[in-house]
Amino acid sequence: MGEEAGGSPVQEILVLVGRVALRLAVQPQRGWTHRSQKPGRDARATTVIDTTPLHMNNLESTFAPSPSPQTALENPFVRFTDSPIHGQGGFAKCDIAAGTRIIEYVGERIDKVEAQKRCEDDNRYIFYIDETWDIDGNVPWNPARLLNHSCDPNCESEVDEDEGRIWIQATRDIKAGEELAFNYCYDLTDYQDHPCRCGTKECVGFIVAEEYFDQVRGQRGVPS
Repeated sequence: MGEEAGGSPVQEILVLVGRVALRLAVQPQRGWTHRSQKPGRDARATTVIDTTPLHMNNLESTFAPSPSPQTALENPFVRFTDSPIHGQGGFAKCDIAAGTRIIEYVGERIDKVEAQKRCEDDNRYIFYIDETWDIDGNVPWNPARLLNHSCDPNCESEVDEDEGRIWIQATRDIKAGEELAFNYCYDLTDYQDHPCRCGTKECVGFIVAEEYFDQVRGQRGVPS
């Protein structure tokens, strides 16, 4: 344990990356990760502040492979193109039945130390898997990262804890050509920095979890 010039405590953590030993000085701070509210078929993505402590005895490899990138690239259900919501988005290639696993959210599987570091670098594509691992979906072979937010979504996330994998699945029957979207479930921290352009009747104007809809509407003077 050491201290910086300002007197803040710093944890010296030895992390093995392949055959290369890197010594990282990591100061515990808060960072953003996508986390499922609960595992199983009813889970959906939410953004929370990750306060997982950085333990000295966590010396597992920082990096581990995620499931095959081909799982995301060769997808029969979704195509990616310009979106009226924002940038690019995913659209149904065909009719999709409720409950279908549409696309896997893939990326680089990383431990909590590395996840914390990347969160502090403003990486918003990190998705919580379990108490040990996260997935950083900010990779070119993860098109699922392009799926947009909606206040009235037709998809949600599902975490398979046994396999350590994340799926985007349909919450209702979806017609070919519909844009696929899920609620990012951000909390109210700096929510005004994240305007929503989903354009649905349920839209509250900002990207927040459904549990905050009434509060946000009240602050905007919009009836619930």
